[in-house]
Amino acid sequence: MIVTKGITKKFNQLEVLKGIDVEISKGKITTIIGASGAGKSTLLQIIGTLDVPTAGSVLIDGQDVTALKDNELSEYRNKNIGFVFQFHHLLPEFTALENVMLPGMIKGTKKSELEKRAKHLLTFLKLADRMTHKPSELSGGEQQRVAIARALINEPTIILADEPSGNLDSNTADELHQLFIDIKNEFNTTFVIVTHNKELSDLADEVIEMKDGNIYKRY
Repeated sequence: MIVTKGITKKFNQLEVLKGIDVEISKGKITTIIGASGAGKSTLLQIIGTLDVPTAGSVLIDGQDVTALKDNELSEYRNKNIGFVFQFHHLLPEFTALENVMLPGMIKGTKKSELEKRAKHLLTFLKLADRMTHKPSELSGGEQQRVAIARALINEPTIILADEPSGNLDSNTADELHQLFIDIKNEFNTTFVIVTHNKELSDLADEVIEMKDGNIYKRY
């Protein structure tokens, strides 16, 4: 599904990634773990085409996405990749339903089709009675579920998440982790998740451990 070849990343003289070769399986949950500064988030951003490597390539379903031009990248990313971050970045003036619909509006999906899918996703994520609420009226866990629905709205094959449960209490985090499994099973979505949360890593199909800009081991 995702293959990186010789990925390096330098910021001035600091080499953050030192030649990453890794394969990530389709329809699985893969977590990336390691100490702060190991290069986890940098690798995730490069896989998600939010950043470019100093050298090397990223292939998704055989396509070298590092070779795409900026406008092609934006279109590819909006269509194929969903993002969930530690901070949900919901727009405060819009309702949960409107926040979820936004990426589809950018894509140009027909509004009636988009609204139907957004309502289905919010119902699936147990937010059927919160659709018309704005972010300030939602709990932290509810806001994060809205962000997940937003990430899924364009039916991406890949969800990339960076510390998605980092701001949640343990019970809410556990619920979120179970949702990832439910989504994987329901939509055959490929998850790549950077996390320090051991419980989440224990639920993963595959774990990649990074150390000092390298792949230390995987299991």
